Amino acid sequence: MTHSGPTIALRAVSRALAVCAAMLVLAITFGVAHAETTQVADIMPVQLPPDLVQVRSQPAMVAPAPGEQALTPELLANYVARQKALHDFNVDAAEPQAELTQDVLMGYIARASFGGDNGALSAIDSFTKPAEPTLNPTLLARYIDAGFEPTAERVKKRNLALAATGAGQTESDCLAQAIYHEARGESEAGQYAVANVIVNRALSGKFPSTLCGVIYQNANKGYHRCQFTFACDGKDDAPGERAAWNRSKAIAKAVYAEFATGQQMDTLPRSVLYYHTRSSNPSWSNTYTQVAQIGSHLFYAPN
Repeated sequence: MTHSGPTIALRAVSRALAVCAAMLVLAITFGVAHAETTQVADIMPVQLPPDLVQVRSQPAMVAPAPGEQALTPELLANYVARQKALHDFNVDAAEPQAELTQDVLMGYIARASFGGDNGALSAIDSFTKPAEPTLNPTLLARYIDAGFEPTAERVKKRNLALAATGAGQTESDCLAQAIYHEARGESEAGQYAVANVIVNRALSGKFPSTLCGVIYQNANKGYHRCQFTFACDGKDDAPGERAAWNRSKAIAKAVYAEFATGQQMDTLPRSVLYYHTRSSNPSWSNTYTQVAQIGSHLFYAPN
């Protein structure tokens, strides 16, 4: 069988292409194998020198604790420079501050209140508060006028409180003191009359409601403001005349028994609330009605 020229040429080209393809496959196969071998060899660690191994085995450097650093000239110079910069700071060179408004002030107070006192406000407060006064005679007199009570007066008020709870003997003792000091030189009628005025006052609603309260009313406010002189004259109230004291106690006991049981005394009318001795002439005597004169005392009732 005969072939033409073109057919023979085509077959030759096909064989050449087949050979080239086979050679390309072999080249790729051996090339990849060589590349893998080269890559593995390239990533293997390199043996380090012994001196480098020793350095790397040492621990990392640790910074010294505060206060343990060595004082070097460089460190000292740096500290001096920082302090100088702080002290040379010019406050006036700072940016202008905003206007001080109520909101700004309240914000400042709120921030400064956390964690303690506000130093600025405390300083202002110390200037606005008056200085502590020192004790002087004027302040002492004001203190006394404002309600200071001596110990003796407090004891009397304590006794008054006891009397209010039913301790009749205390009321009787107060009345005996008044009878003794106000009328011990008077007759029995005169002593009963003084006691009658005290009882009338306790029942009037215009004076304290107890006998002790009536007798020692305003005794802590000075000589000219108490109701009975002996209660605020500063003298010792201890009775010095035994017979007169015993008589005063007996009258006081009888009068208090009537007062405690609600009985009406008949020495004077219940309206009689004041008296004075004939040797004195108080201004109020001209505005009240004189009801009786017993011994050296004149007795009055309000109009």
